[in-house]
Amino acid sequence: MIKLLKSKTALAAACLSALLISSPANAAEKLTVLLDWFVNPDHAPLIVAKEAGIFKKNGLEVELIAPADPNDPPKLVAAGKAPLAISYQPQLHVQVGEGLPLKRIGTLVATPLNSLVVLDNSPIKSIKDLKGKKVGFSVGGFEDALLKAMLEKEGLALSDIELINVNFSLSPSLLAGKVDAVIGAFRNFELNQMDIEGYPGRAFYPEEEGVPSYDELIIVANNKNLDDARFRPFLDSLEEATQYILNHPKASWELFIKNNKELDDELNRRAWKDTLPRLAMRPAALDTNRYDRFAKFLEKSGLIKKALPVADYAIEVK
Repeated sequence: MIKLLKSKTALAAACLSALLISSPANAAEKLTVLLDWFVNPDHAPLIVAKEAGIFKKNGLEVELIAPADPNDPPKLVAAGKAPLAISYQPQLHVQVGEGLPLKRIGTLVATPLNSLVVLDNSPIKSIKDLKGKKVGFSVGGFEDALLKAMLEKEGLALSDIELINVNFSLSPSLLAGKVDAVIGAFRNFELNQMDIEGYPGRAFYPEEEGVPSYDELIIVANNKNLDDARFRPFLDSLEEATQYILNHPKASWELFIKNNKELDDELNRRAWKDTLPRLAMRPAALDTNRYDRFAKFLEKSGLIKKALPVADYAIEVK
């Protein structure tokens, strides 16, 4: 009997050992995240969570991939080529309206970054002063809608200004005098870049000029994978990283540039400082009223045919 018990005990121990070795809870789960752009301070929680070992502590081995084409990440997730992508809330509404099987599962940057920028010494002191002026833009559609809403608040229309496509040459076009203002300038980058070059700028913020506030950067997943067990620890890691960043901004900056030495310059140091207050403190939290309000704005602007129920394009991961 004793011999039999010893044998069963040894077998149980062997089974437990094998279970622990093969258990996902004890092996880091690989997770690929497609970025919206090259690495920059907007991605602070992702980089810090990786470099500080927060992802690893939560059982994840996260790979961050910058896209060759910024338009590709949500499309690749919709096609099942990657589990997660960083994208933009306005883009999500449009793409879901077009039939892409995407849902927002988290938020990275919880306020708009987009802004309308003029030179600080410009005679344009209010939106009303844009009448008859040239306004540069990079991407049609959403930026037109932003500008239209800002103008309408002051009794103007798009026909009161001249829109000029400057591609992605926003601040250079402004500094060269080709345009009087630019829409689509990120307040945490373009303003700092202009100031460093000796031409300080001034921003008009859409959320103060008639546009409902929205999340600038969000995390999207494919509708078929919303029960992926890796998503909740991923979001928990982002929250922990964000709290660490806000509590320890200098130490977090060192983690940020640890493997991104090319970003250790004046522009990115300033952008880092300006971006931190805009990070989502609760990345997994979803404000359905806020999303619904913005969807109705896009519907009114003609960018989407219909404001869908929030559950059709955004969820909270449990």
